Amino acid sequence: MTRILHLSDTHFGTERKAVVEAVLDLARQLSPDLVVLSGDITQRARRSQFAAARRFIERLALPVLAVPGNHDIPLYNVFARALNPYGNYKRALGPILEPVFENDGVLAIGVNTTRPKRHKDGEISDAQIARVAQRLRQARPGQLRLVVAHHPVRAKVESDLSNLLIGRERALSAWAQAGVDLVLGGHIHLPYVLPLTAPTGPAGWIVQAGTTCSHRVRGTVPNSLGVITRSEEEGQQVCHVERWDYAAGAHAFAPVDKTLVSL
Repeated sequence: MTRILHLSDTHFGTERKAVVEAVLDLARQLSPDLVVLSGDITQRARRSQFAAARRFIERLALPVLAVPGNHDIPLYNVFARALNPYGNYKRALGPILEPVFENDGVLAIGVNTTRPKRHKDGEISDAQIARVAQRLRQARPGQLRLVVAHHPVRAKVESDLSNLLIGRERALSAWAQAGVDLVLGGHIHLPYVLPLTAPTGPAGWIVQAGTTCSHRVRGTVPNSLGVITRSEEEGQQVCHVERWDYAAGAHAFAPVDKTLVSL
């Protein structure tokens, strides 16, 4: 069995301490193969906020694949944004902005969709699209093939259309042909699962995560995270995407929705 814990938009600097502890408790309980952090790890890209994120990752004591979000680039420090936009990120999380993780069960490819010249919108280049597609084609048999970016590539509600990744259609077409299974994202603090429709029909799925532990929740949507599990049932490989919400009364996360995704 392969299990992935999908966290996003932690916004350290605005985190709720009780929720952070509940995330750590769940991670210890589930012991996933990989923890994904799909951007906006901090609120304002300050050293202290990245230090808090670093301590959180160290306490997880699990493999972590992280990519930057727009909040992980300085907003008010214009000199840092222009001259060294990822300086604090790299100091805390390492120099690689587009990491790759793989084991026998999963291939996860990180993509940096942030652009320092843009305030919040994400963009992807042809070179990034080609790099990811090439790596997807190199996946070994049996690996769950994931692409992790911060900005969403499909919207569930009309108001999020303006938040979609620039260049997404070219990316999704190329990645679908290369065999992507799941495209993981964040940014809009709304969890959902949607099929990725390619020119030849359904090919892969879009998996969005909410804000895991920040008080900056969206409307009535509570803090949430995703649990992706691939296992064998009756001789068939099946993959489920679960949404887990934070229940304040229990001080813990609990599953509230489960989607069977066909791969």
